[in-house]
Amino acid sequence: MIDENQNVGGADCYVQHRLRRNRIQSCLAGLAFSLLASLASAASPTTASPDANQGTSSTAVRKSAIQSIPFDKLDADSREKINSVLSNVSIYRRLPTRMVNCDPDLYLFLVRHPDIVVNIWEILGVSQLQLRQVEIDTFRIVEAEGTAATLEYLYHSSDMQIVYGKWTYTGPLLARKITGNCLAVLKTGYSKDSDGKYYITSRLDGFLSVDSGGAEMLARTLQPLVVKNVDGNFIQTVAFLGSMSKTAEVNLAGMQRLAGRLSHVQPETRQQLSDVAASVAHRAAAIKAARKDQPPQRLASRPQDEAPRQ
Repeated sequence: MIDENQNVGGADCYVQHRLRRNRIQSCLAGLAFSLLASLASAASPTTASPDANQGTSSTAVRKSAIQSIPFDKLDADSREKINSVLSNVSIYRRLPTRMVNCDPDLYLFLVRHPDIVVNIWEILGVSQLQLRQVEIDTFRIVEAEGTAATLEYLYHSSDMQIVYGKWTYTGPLLARKITGNCLAVLKTGYSKDSDGKYYITSRLDGFLSVDSGGAEMLARTLQPLVVKNVDGNFIQTVAFLGSMSKTAEVNLAGMQRLAGRLSHVQPETRQQLSDVAASVAHRAAAIKAARKDQPPQRLASRPQDEAPRQ
């Protein structure tokens, strides 16, 4: 669970420790943890093959990922941006499929507001990444190792998020600046057990395109680093979301105090996080009371679910 006073205990000590070791060192890594959540189309991650828990860059999987993009639901500008990446893919990666116990509303809210997760990590002192909302559905991300990107959500649904980005890298690993664009397609499946607990399965496909003159250099120098970091950071981030959900269930007051400390998100977003956390706590209390066949404890909260944006 997460303590608003920066005390992270139990399994989350492992998450915090790993985050200190694995700084984000690529645009795709930033995307992997900027997205964090839910996704409709052809293949469902809940019916993935036994190898789905391992990341892959295979041609067949890449083709399947492209076919899953709902082009018919996108406007012309979004289709053009997506095709600008797909027509010149330098690196493709399907990250390891992950399942986590998490409230679906909180999960969706966080994946659509990645600045919340990054700001919490700043408070905990486990990341030097900066991510700020600059417009509706648009975020600016800057990483200490030399990556900067502007990320734009092109598509939302309860089970799919599509994010497009333009990035630059000016870090010490390469002799000169390189630029490009990127695309992330995140899919999510939902299941609920007999106790009423939700389990969310997430699958992220990432495409990185490098502008002319930098592709060979990137493939030779950065690709192994990109693959290693995106897999690890995605796994850690999904686990962190589960920790957020558990904290909201058992320590609503602490979660709401933490929301009030988020200095790098919009004021209305802080309030929405507080309200969504209250809804999570209310539902958890109701489920617990139902198992005991007694009325749920009243919570001092104002539940408010954010309506999905299409």
